[in-house]
Amino acid sequence: MSRIGKMKIAVPAGVTVEEKDRVVYVKGPKGELSTAIKSDKITIKMENNEISVLRADDDKESRSLHGLYRMLIANMVTGVVTPFTKTLVIAGVGYKAAVSGKKLTLNLGLSHPVEIEIPEGITITCPDLLTVVVSGVSKELVGQVAAKIKAKRPVEPYHGYGIHYSDEVVIRKEGKTAGK
Repeated sequence: MSRIGKMKIAVPAGVTVEEKDRVVYVKGPKGELSTAIKSDKITIKMENNEISVLRADDDKESRSLHGLYRMLIANMVTGVVTPFTKTLVIAGVGYKAAVSGKKLTLNLGLSHPVEIEIPEGITITCPDLLTVVVSGVSKELVGQVAAKIKAKRPVEPYHGYGIHYSDEVVIRKEGKTAGK
């Protein structure tokens, strides 16, 4: 049995979870999310403010989807109570970020500023010129937007210039050394 799939999901106070037509809806104080369960082999059982994700049989597809759907539902329940955040750090001479309205403007050493449209359900803030904080109720969307921002200027290995996550370890290469 899947270690992740067999764990029950505790539903905190103020969060409602319901299933209609193989779609799970989660509503909480910070927002609402939904996900479709596309496999007939996975069922959801709700009782006493706990959600159990069950699988019909032990074949490979059922086992792989068991843990997946359990984590998707658990992330939705967590996200509507406390939003997910990703912090990006910008390193480089003259590099900076600013938010104006629904656009994030990045100056990354290119001939033009890079503008990124902020999608619905995502909040982007810049506490200072070199830090970008992406937050929202959907873990998937937060990660996707953060990866899109990071892809605009990947970290180069010699000086460390570029955009990286705050908890990411940037591996630096040694540059050329002068001969004897």
